[in-house]
Amino acid sequence: MRKDITKREEITIGMDLGDKANRICLIDADGNEQEKLEISNTARAIDGYFGRYSGVLVALEAGTHSPWISRKLEKMGHRVLVGNPRRLRAIWSSPNKSDMRDAEMLARIARFDPKLMCPIHHRSEQAHSDLEFVKSRDILVRVRSKLVNHVRGAVKATGVRIPKCSLECFHKRAPENIPQILKTAMEPLIETIEKLTGRIKEYDKKIAKLSKESCPETARLLQIKGVGPVTALAFVLTREEPGRFQKSRSVGAYLGLSPRRDQSGETDKQLRITKADNTYLRQLLVNCVHYIMGPFGRECDLREYGMRIASRGGKNAKRRAVVAVARKLTVLLHHLWVSDEEIPLHKEAIKKLAA
Repeated sequence: MRKDITKREEITIGMDLGDKANRICLIDADGNEQEKLEISNTARAIDGYFGRYSGVLVALEAGTHSPWISRKLEKMGHRVLVGNPRRLRAIWSSPNKSDMRDAEMLARIARFDPKLMCPIHHRSEQAHSDLEFVKSRDILVRVRSKLVNHVRGAVKATGVRIPKCSLECFHKRAPENIPQILKTAMEPLIETIEKLTGRIKEYDKKIAKLSKESCPETARLLQIKGVGPVTALAFVLTREEPGRFQKSRSVGAYLGLSPRRDQSGETDKQLRITKADNTYLRQLLVNCVHYIMGPFGRECDLREYGMRIASRGGKNAKRRAVVAVARKLTVLLHHLWVSDEEIPLHKEAIKKLAA
């Protein structure tokens, strides 16, 4: 029989989120199961169930539905822990795994020690909405690149080559170089590429306007040559609160740019980077580094630092240099963000930040 629980510190609720239904397990302060049930994954169902309680601890895993559900539960006055699925080995490696079992394990882990959940912080609803401008633009750019590559490959198979040109000008240069036999098949693709280019330019204008009005601090990040508006805005919106990091050098590790570690006794292996957190932002930072270290990059401290590492030789010297500069770049971006500096940093400042 379910006992009456009135004090919020006596209740821990684990919720395994599904696309259509959520499994719930409620345990008391003694670790005894008081309730197991399934509710629909709708705002109305969540209001109906959690409205019966006040200020309880709710544990769930990060996923597609965790952002809006966690924000909703917090508005209702509950304490919410959003666990990192990668770190919850006790759940995904269980020999007796089921959705209801996952909900129970979430509740028990949160009840025992919340830090074992490796909780993550979801960005605000406004930041999530603004960041979609950047991600939507990225999807259009990738689709355009695939179409351009397809057209070039199809034309090349006939013995003709489309001259080198930027993606923005491709729809202007390509038609005159397409063989007559392929024009009927390629013309719809060229028109689509032209429309995509127009849409991408519209997103660029929206991103510039958003940076100026909602995130004026991005202007300071643009002082670093090689960092564009898209990267600056994505960096600010993804991290959202600069005060979450006490030290600027911690940001690189948070973005998965620090190496894994497997140390035991006298053994300390050299492993690859963790690649944790936001994949898209990490890709943007790496793209910036490729520009900084590339033929069009200006002479600066970051470029000199990367070239020095790459000059050591070895099979993966260039890759290590790119990762090292990307990690250093995150330090500079965060420092410019929190310090409100309006001048580029010099070598002495870089050494001080990295110390």
